[in-house]
Amino acid sequence: MSQSSCLRQLARWFGWQGGGGRGGGGAKRDGLIWHMELKPHCSGEFSIALAQANSSLEDQGQVLTSPFGTYVGVFDGHGGPEASRFANDRLFGHLHRFASEQGGLSPEVMRKAFAATEEEFLHLVRDSWLSQPQIASVGSCCLVGAITEDMIYVANLGDSRAVLGRRAGNGRPAVAERLSSDHNVAVEEVRKELAELHPDDSHIVVFTRGVWRIKGIIQGCKSDRFRFGSTQNQEPTHIVLGTRPLNPESNQIVGFDIIGTGSEPNLFGTDPNHLVSRSIGDVYLKKPEFCRDPLFQKVVCPIPLKRPVVTAEPSIEVHRLRPHDHFLIFASDGLWEQLTDEDAVDLVFKHPRAGIAKRLVKAALSAAAKKREMRYEDITKINQGTRRHFHDDITVIVIYLDQSFNNSSRTNGAMVDCTSVPIDIFSMNADKP
Repeated sequence: MSQSSCLRQLARWFGWQGGGGRGGGGAKRDGLIWHMELKPHCSGEFSIALAQANSSLEDQGQVLTSPFGTYVGVFDGHGGPEASRFANDRLFGHLHRFASEQGGLSPEVMRKAFAATEEEFLHLVRDSWLSQPQIASVGSCCLVGAITEDMIYVANLGDSRAVLGRRAGNGRPAVAERLSSDHNVAVEEVRKELAELHPDDSHIVVFTRGVWRIKGIIQGCKSDRFRFGSTQNQEPTHIVLGTRPLNPESNQIVGFDIIGTGSEPNLFGTDPNHLVSRSIGDVYLKKPEFCRDPLFQKVVCPIPLKRPVVTAEPSIEVHRLRPHDHFLIFASDGLWEQLTDEDAVDLVFKHPRAGIAKRLVKAALSAAAKKREMRYEDITKINQGTRRHFHDDITVIVIYLDQSFNNSSRTNGAMVDCTSVPIDIFSMNADKP
């Protein structure tokens, strides 16, 4: 397999040759799921897996091993794949550059890397504006972890999540410790934060159709891809509360249970944004001049904004690793919509390492199927795109912490290794730039 765009950029950043790539190095596809069972990193081993639900995969993820330590990234896009792919390709390069300039990692280095990525994406939007106005409504959650020596830095935008699994000892169950903050308006603290930042706007967060949303916005508006029975400028006509098995010939869902009108189909936590208060992209929510532009109003959706309502300022957690810290789970919200922190940590503790990320993904899919009174086997037969009505894209990376923390920044010579999920599971166009 040819070297991926990820590795080509890393070769420029580090001045060395790298290994790994998208979909290589022992990666497997199991119908619904792409996964890599187990691979070494600076201070242990890791497992990675991904399930695609959207027609165009909006999740991206990667693990980078370098002389500076191990970097982990989960990028969960919304409105399209452009922002998550962009962040996946650019953010680690900025992180390396600022860490080199300032003599190591720090919260300030993480902030600068996020700010540089955001600024580059803003330039892309402005350059593409006339030919592709929809790009102003594309965004991505970004979760980045950096493990170096005995420290881990976790920076987050949106509602992906990092959870630490710690050995409890004395026969007690494993302990789950969250290392990131969710920036989702379903969280009361986030709604309060937005209200304090916008004291003169009583509609900064609106409860609409059973979901809290910033300004009541449904991502995509006129072009919303996630509603059943709707056409442009029309409300959706029905929702699916449960389904029976698929028609084996057409591979389509049969036996809809339909109720109501004017409701959204994503009843079980899989509705599209805008639910997050921090992200890369979503330029129309950060630069009001875009949503006031007649072209944007015509092609996408008119949204009355006086000032920015979303930010790219990450929350950052710094954690000193301890002997009982056993592993880290980095995952997009597609996992956490289905499993609690404790359930995920308990599952990792009780099962072998090889394929553990895939096991977490399958547990989430089984939970999503159960909510619809379906079997896991039924949900695996649903085509991408349609599957988004049942669950989100799911990216999971499990990082085991094994070696002495004092040696965690060492690698084999000058080797830089990057493992990225494929751009699309079903076409497996893994090296498409």
